[in-house]
Amino acid sequence: MVIFSIYLELLNHLSDNLMAKNKVYLKDIDWPSFGEAAPIIFPSTVELMERITKCRLFMEERGLTHIVVYGDREHFSNLMYLTHFDPRFEEALLIITKEENPLILVGNECVSHLTVSSLYNSGLLRYERYQPFSLLNQPRNESRSLTNILIEEGIKKESKIGCIGWKYYSELEFKQSQYIIEIPSFIVDTLRSLSSYENVVNVTDILMSPSYGLKSSISSFEIAHFEFVNVMASEGMKKLITNFKSGITDFELVKEYQFTGYPLGCHVSMKGKDNQNIGLSSPIGTMIEKGMPFSTGISYWGSNIYRAGWVAENENDLPEDAKDYVLNFAAPYFYACAKWLENLKIGTKGDFLRKLIDEYLPFDDFGVFLNPGHLIHYEEWLSSPIYLDSEEEIHSGMYMQVDIIPRSNKYSTSRMEDGIVIADRNLRNHLKEEYPEIYGRCMKRRSFVIDVLGINLPEEILPLSNIPSIIPPYFLNHKKVLSLKP
Repeated sequence: MVIFSIYLELLNHLSDNLMAKNKVYLKDIDWPSFGEAAPIIFPSTVELMERITKCRLFMEERGLTHIVVYGDREHFSNLMYLTHFDPRFEEALLIITKEENPLILVGNECVSHLTVSSLYNSGLLRYERYQPFSLLNQPRNESRSLTNILIEEGIKKESKIGCIGWKYYSELEFKQSQYIIEIPSFIVDTLRSLSSYENVVNVTDILMSPSYGLKSSISSFEIAHFEFVNVMASEGMKKLITNFKSGITDFELVKEYQFTGYPLGCHVSMKGKDNQNIGLSSPIGTMIEKGMPFSTGISYWGSNIYRAGWVAENENDLPEDAKDYVLNFAAPYFYACAKWLENLKIGTKGDFLRKLIDEYLPFDDFGVFLNPGHLIHYEEWLSSPIYLDSEEEIHSGMYMQVDIIPRSNKYSTSRMEDGIVIADRNLRNHLKEEYPEIYGRCMKRRSFVIDVLGINLPEEILPLSNIPSIIPPYFLNHKKVLSLKP
């Protein structure tokens, strides 16, 4: 019945779309204060062992004898999820068997970094120094060969090994896609020489599938951790926007983020005068000038907060052909995002959400090419259930990035990227019992989005950002934000 009503709304959206610009207005607000989040960084040994155990259940289901998990500085997140260890400067390889404590291979410099993992500190993670993972010309004389290490871990002709890197593939991309493995060839070649080509397969979906991947259903601990990084990033964005200035360089403006030193999930993004046409550009020393578009984002591990609009006080500061920016671009965008949020319910299919955005924001006018919304975890993009013809359903535990990206040669863009969690009653109760302050902040954010901005959030949405759904289209007049009319 719920899904039927959602589709009924989509059928009626055409008339709604014509009125969207009349349903959104600029509202003066004082930006809310939801409080700081206590740093909750380190998962317990129990939390990590639960993740390893769930991997072993997949091994049993798929007839695997071993799982090997590769990581490096860029592709750290799956290792981080399973061990709370991230390789720095080097690569690393985790070997999981059915019974013995996992073994992690690390290079010279990462040996001392292993103490970041409670799994290692408690004796539940074995390690071996494997120096080919070290940087060039460092000592190489203390390592056993990868072949000997893998043999000792029980890999032989009959073994079936699942490889986890950072991508898996479909038949649309490759025939027999299970054999396409993106981790370094010397690892895959060695595994296949000890077993066989057919016995070494890509199982990255075990962690990253939007429907059943372990990282697509987060725990109350993970909600607490990701709330911490969302608050840290969104408070930085709030400082930057409420102290926004023109006539300075982006190097000067970016200081308003008050970067904390916590690891970044992706490069800081900022576009001013001279880098408007450079996608994903970081600050380059260009000027922030009045009357120009502006966008910026900051992403700490597990979060990404992004806003875009114009360096202006009102429409009079905009170019002549863009003076209707709010009416014809920002307002329809906000309305579409509101409808997307209102339909982000457990059981909604990804195809419905993709089509909803395609209808409310026609491609010729808004150019939304990438998936309108995706999953996020330690990495900025995990995977997405939202794509054309997707039968994948929104489910409890999904940690989603509100990430709908319109583009226009005339209007540039508008944006509100924040993190939200889909949580059924059971998960919400766990959060309330284990982290009552975090649950309370989520409830206050919900009230703000519903009562102040007029977006009727489903009960399962928990906003983690301290600036939830706030879009100031004019950065020199930050108190005027987009809102639905009562």
